[in-house]
Amino acid sequence: MRIVDLAFKRVAVWGFGREGRAAITAWRKRLPEQPLTLFCSEAEIAAAQAFDAALTIHGHEPDAIALAPFDVVVKSPGISAYKPALLAAKEAGIQITSGTALWFGENPQAKVIAVTGTKGKSTTTALIAHLARALGVRTALAGNIGLPLLELLDQSADLWAIELSSFQTGEAGPLSLGVITSLYEEHLDWHGSRERYVADKLMLTHSSRQLLVNALQPTLLEKTSSHPHRLLFGESDGWHVADGFIRRGTRSVFEVAKLSVPGQHNALNACAALAALEAMGHDAMAAAPALTNFIPLPHRLQPLGERDGVFWINDSISTTPQATLAALESLRGRAVTVLAGGHDRGLDWSEFVAAVSATPPHAIVCSGTNGPRIATALRETGVSTQIVEASGLDAAVAAARELTPRDGCILLSPGAPSFDQFHDYAERGRHFADLAGFDGREITGIEGLGIA
Repeated sequence: MRIVDLAFKRVAVWGFGREGRAAITAWRKRLPEQPLTLFCSEAEIAAAQAFDAALTIHGHEPDAIALAPFDVVVKSPGISAYKPALLAAKEAGIQITSGTALWFGENPQAKVIAVTGTKGKSTTTALIAHLARALGVRTALAGNIGLPLLELLDQSADLWAIELSSFQTGEAGPLSLGVITSLYEEHLDWHGSRERYVADKLMLTHSSRQLLVNALQPTLLEKTSSHPHRLLFGESDGWHVADGFIRRGTRSVFEVAKLSVPGQHNALNACAALAALEAMGHDAMAAAPALTNFIPLPHRLQPLGERDGVFWINDSISTTPQATLAALESLRGRAVTVLAGGHDRGLDWSEFVAAVSATPPHAIVCSGTNGPRIATALRETGVSTQIVEASGLDAAVAAARELTPRDGCILLSPGAPSFDQFHDYAERGRHFADLAGFDGREITGIEGLGIA
């Protein structure tokens, strides 16, 4: 479906974040005279009026009655598709769409690699773009990674590396290759249950002509086994990690220690990127040396530097307990004080507790809404390390300074979203950098977004 197909329809845009603004701009480009209604927060009304004076603006969340007059609702990704108002609108025959779906409708011939997964999707998507560009391929890097697809409307690329969140996987049109990096429970508040989250994540399988999945996850293998053109990474016959090297079968291709992003999980992300390029017909072997100069994404195991004899690492993007475990694994052998906790969305921390019981870090500082719950679980299990509860991130950093020995690490890897204290993970990461004695303003956006 293209935007022009919706001419003469009554259209509402729900959400005035970057995705919502991109949708309004794209609509004006295609159908400049069509009336548009915007639903946003009351605090956004003035900004929305300044952005587009022709909008009809409602500064509240719509219910089913408010949506009833419209033929089409363009929703932003952060608005759950399972909100009662949207379910009722869909039942009434109102078309629910998104910026992602509209972009795919406008670009049916684009060569797209779409990447999703609970963890690793941003780094893998950026790696695909970086490696493809190293081969001289004109490549777009966009999507959930930080650049709405509609901001690139009418621009061309030979390859599109697109990150899709679990909110967007069902909105993709037919695409060349889908990649699923991992599958754990997350965003249960948006999806409503773990089962629905898994089902939504796997929606990507339906639109992908080829599907590349992580061979190290049995559940993922089981749930994708029926795909007719499934490929694997992480198995010994293909791209995998073994004995300190990224390998293609028996051939050693790239030394893990030379990766610019630390950790075995990032080496596996590199395998996913190389396998994706290979699946698209590109020379992955020739691209592999470019892994050396890949610029790490901010807030993802980002080394900030040393202050007062302690090393500081910003992993604010970590929003699941599994991500925190991966961060700790990448720092094994060092005295690490990890700052855990944030917005509580009911995730199961038992795997984290069991893992740190076996190999405890130097100390764990728990803060945020779910901080007390994490601390209680750790104490009840008898984890043999120092466990401290703090009221917020400021207090957590102050406690970590006291606990961490010289040459140790203070790691922000919360395993939870930031919404209890901050607007998003990026704001949390910048504030952590400021508290550590660095300039959080220097943590800029993701390198390479757009087309190059």
